[in-house]
Amino acid sequence: MLNRIRDLREDKDLTQSDVAKATGIDQKTLSNYETGKTNPDSYVIIKLAEFFDVSADYLLGRESEDSKKINNIKKRLWDIQKELNSILNDIKNL
Repeated sequence: MLNRIRDLREDKDLTQSDVAKATGIDQKTLSNYETGKTNPDSYVIIKLAEFFDVSADYLLGRESEDSKKINNIKKRLWDIQKELNSILNDIKNL
């Protein structure tokens, strides 16, 4: 898990301090997670998963990188569908 947290953070060009501020997790604690000195509890795993927009299973290493990509594509498609529905409703109301 430690590599996944660091990799996700670095993929988004964020510092540990950035993630700490956004999630309320102490920066030193986050550093300890990334170096494997300590492991996050379930509450923190969920908080980090929500922040990075990945599943808790992905953070725990039970989901592959491909699954993460598929989930991101599904989310983007869902967002596009919602936007298209909104546009169609606007057109109908003209």
